[in-house]
Amino acid sequence: MTAANDSALGLDAVKSPGGRILKYVVYALLLVVFAGPLLALLVSSFSDVSDPTALSVIPSSPTLENFGIAFDKGVGLYLLNSFLVVGFGLLLQVVISVLAGYALARKKFRFMTFVLVAILATLMLPEEILAIPLSLILSDLPLVHLNLIGSLAGMIVPLGAWAFSILVMTEFMKDVPRELEEAARIDGAGDLRIFAQIILPMCKPALGVIGVFGFTMIWDQYLLPMLVSSDASTYTLPLALRTLRIDADVTPGVIMAASLLALLPSVAAFLFFQRSFVRGLASGALKG
Repeated sequence: MTAANDSALGLDAVKSPGGRILKYVVYALLLVVFAGPLLALLVSSFSDVSDPTALSVIPSSPTLENFGIAFDKGVGLYLLNSFLVVGFGLLLQVVISVLAGYALARKKFRFMTFVLVAILATLMLPEEILAIPLSLILSDLPLVHLNLIGSLAGMIVPLGAWAFSILVMTEFMKDVPRELEEAARIDGAGDLRIFAQIILPMCKPALGVIGVFGFTMIWDQYLLPMLVSSDASTYTLPLALRTLRIDADVTPGVIMAASLLALLPSVAAFLFFQRSFVRGLASGALKG
């Protein structure tokens, strides 16, 4: 059995001078591989960089001009569009996931196995396969016959049902003791009250998990905004980064500044949901 303070690589157990040197070299390489690109992104965002081959992790001539140029190019609007899509899209996704998870975990109905298999199958399909059918549906929404192409709503509606979030909520809700539900029914509670006051509060760790993954998935969407957007006014920030890259007047420093703005919300979302996210992963590991 290894000691409690051993690292994942087992390097903390090395005692010889040569082993210690090797340990520090391995740690330095890992730091360069994982932290180097992020540090270069951060430094270049605040530096006057005109040559893409001259990116450095050493700060030189700090400036905020890159951010000013980025906002002059419309990054503020693109950032607002991204927040609107991720805000309403994540809210819709969480609502649908918890309701679908409750139905799949606590109810019995015909073809339930088929429904679960169909939901799981959507995770196995690449986005590119669904691109053409999705664009056709969004151009003429069934039943209501609305054209959502060229609107932010066209990016929000398809995000409502995500198989990953539904499956996570289903598995967490299955582990809620049925004795609690039966005791609540004896006291006269209905399905809505049981769901809101018993089932949902016990699934807070799962909400943290789907919140982090859902935010990241929606924020990083590229194909869906590209299908829906008809002009620059509806671009989200990930899609707008493409237009900045092909703009001859935009320097690498400006692109790095816009990329930093695209990165920060995901980091903030993880920090906000961190406690619930870690508890959710730990609960899933214990169940497994």
